[in-house]
Amino acid sequence: MKKYIVTLTEEERRILGELAYKGEHKSQKVLDALTLLGCDVGEFQEKRSTNEEISRVLNTSMRKIDRVKKRFVEEGLDVALNRRKGSRIYVKKADGDFEAHLIALSCSEPPEGFARWSLRLLADKAVELAYIDSISHETVRRILKKTGSFSFQVGDPT
Repeated sequence: MKKYIVTLTEEERRILGELAYKGEHKSQKVLDALTLLGCDVGEFQEKRSTNEEISRVLNTSMRKIDRVKKRFVEEGLDVALNRRKGSRIYVKKADGDFEAHLIALSCSEPPEGFARWSLRLLADKAVELAYIDSISHETVRRILKKTGSFSFQVGDPT
């Protein structure tokens, strides 16, 4: 495993000290600040602690200490404390046109042999009618709940 050496400037030590010992902050942010302060090998540190000592004192894992050090060395203090936002982009499958078809379908008569539409039946029928390539019953539930079409039992005339 690659070793990451944390070297803090005097200003960074001041910021981390204030964060760790003053005010109200999220616990993980305080733990990350204390971890960085303990791992510092810069000229402003009196005594550097080992990862084992930091792990024992802060009651955290060695892996977490390594992740915090890696984030600090590779991406800087801000990312090490605040984490980075996810970069994954989710493509929305269901658009307004599909939602309108789904609502109309849910208001129609259920298939032969069923008293009302189930979420799975709606999902299967939407795929069968080629409104969408594939969809889960959970997505159907979310759409109907979001549009207010799920405030009653699906298929009830009320």
